Amino acid sequence: MAQPWQILDSVCTPDGTLELRRRGARDFLITLDGRVLMNSALHRSEAALGRLACRGLKGSPGPRVLVGGLGMGFTLRAVLDVLPPSGRAVVAELNPQVVRWCEGPLAELTDRAAQDPRVEVRVEDVAEVIRRVAAGRAEDRFDAVVLDLYEGPHAGSHKRSDPLYGHGAIGRAKAALRPGGVFAVWGENHDAGFEKRLRGAGFTVTTDRPGRGGLRHTIYIAAAGRGLAPRPRLA
Repeated sequence: MAQPWQILDSVCTPDGTLELRRRGARDFLITLDGRVLMNSALHRSEAALGRLACRGLKGSPGPRVLVGGLGMGFTLRAVLDVLPPSGRAVVAELNPQVVRWCEGPLAELTDRAAQDPRVEVRVEDVAEVIRRVAAGRAEDRFDAVVLDLYEGPHAGSHKRSDPLYGHGAIGRAKAALRPGGVFAVWGENHDAGFEKRLRGAGFTVTTDRPGRGGLRHTIYIAAAGRGLAPRPRLA
C-alpha cells in the first residue's frame, strides 16, 4: 500500500497555495493550488535542459549561466555538472520559500546544488534580470540563459507582450547573451509560435523531447550567432 503524502510546508502566493509534499525518504512533490508542478521522480527533461544548454561550455574560461526558476534544483544540478570550476551560475527564483526548500529538505536530491560555491541565488523575477543585463555592460552578459519555469511557452503566450516568450522578451534574451550564446527553454508541450519567434529573432533553433514513453516535455535550444554543430537527439 502506497504511503500517504505528507505536507512539509506551504506558502500563499498570488497564484494559489504552494506546497512541498513528501512520501517516504526521497519522494517529493511541489504543488500549486493542488496542481503538481514538480515531481522528484520525474525530472529527465529538466536535467536534459541543463545539459543541452551548457554542453559547449565545459572547456570555456569562466562561463556565466543564468537559470530562471530553481524548482527542485535538477536543472541547476545539470548545469553545474557541465560547468568548469571557473564557471558561475546565477539563479533567479521568485519565491524565497522555494530557495529554503532547496537548501533544506530537497538539498540531498541534487547534492546541494543551490549551495554550490559557483552559484548565486537571487530572489528576483528572471525577466527583470534579463532586461537589466540586456541594457547593461557587455561583460555582464551570459553564455547561456536557461528558463525552467512551471509555465513554459504555449499557444496562449502573447506573441508580442509576453514578458518571457514574446517578441520583445526574446530580443532581450538575445541581447543578454554573449556572441554564440544559448537561450534554452523548457516547455510542457511544443509551441510552434514560440519556435517561429525564436527563428525570427535570428536564433538557430533545435528542439528535443527527452525520453521514451510517458510524459515527454519540449526543450528549445536557440543559439545566437553561428549556432551549434548538429548533434544526435536525446534518447
